[in-house]
Amino acid sequence: MTVTLCLDFGNTRKKVAVFHGAELKEVLTLADDHPETISRILSEYKPQKTILSSVIRHHPELENILKRHSQFHLLSHLTKVPFTTPVGKPETIGADRIALCSAAVLLYPKKNNLIIALGTCITYNFINKFHEFLGGGISPGLQMRLTALHQFTALLPLVKPDSNVPLIGYDTETNITSGVILGMAKEIDGIIDAYQEKFKNFNVLLTGGDVPYLSPHLKNKIFADPDLLFKGLYALSEVNNTVENQ
Repeated sequence: MTVTLCLDFGNTRKKVAVFHGAELKEVLTLADDHPETISRILSEYKPQKTILSSVIRHHPELENILKRHSQFHLLSHLTKVPFTTPVGKPETIGADRIALCSAAVLLYPKKNNLIIALGTCITYNFINKFHEFLGGGISPGLQMRLTALHQFTALLPLVKPDSNVPLIGYDTETNITSGVILGMAKEIDGIIDAYQEKFKNFNVLLTGGDVPYLSPHLKNKIFADPDLLFKGLYALSEVNNTVENQ
């Protein structure tokens, strides 16, 4: 059975999903992207295929290592994708957003889909029923907001996120979590409502590491899938990682 490693290097975390065939077996978090770390993962899992989605300046040797040990594809605007980009410049679309839109088309074809990713930033990604990526929006993510309150004030502490948030904070910590987490939830619901006025019927797909903190506070119907990006990466690997493309 073909083993595929799907690497997702975001601003906060570096993760690897291990697929056996089309089945996602496990997700690993890497400490770094040093050649020794990547070589160790390759030695352990012995993948036939690898694909990398990176929004950072990853180690310059990383791509060469992956090429030597597998059929490798670097996700970019040159990647064959199941959607078009009728507006904007394809080369400016982040690799993570390409993977998310691909997953939406794969899982919910010929439907309007709003994909909301909760990571370092919140990204709103709208792909219509004609499989056209129309764009969306970007705003600060949960950790960025908590960190900003701490760094740009003299006395506010750095607070850890929590899904159990009171509407009315009763001390400094709960005032911050109420303002940030409930504020983000209202932002997300408001964006969804605005799309609803324009497009009527569409799916809302929610993904990213901060889903557990936000999803309990959303009023709109959503499909939460923490592995959505990896599913998109696997599908793109199957299309782009062929012998002919090497």
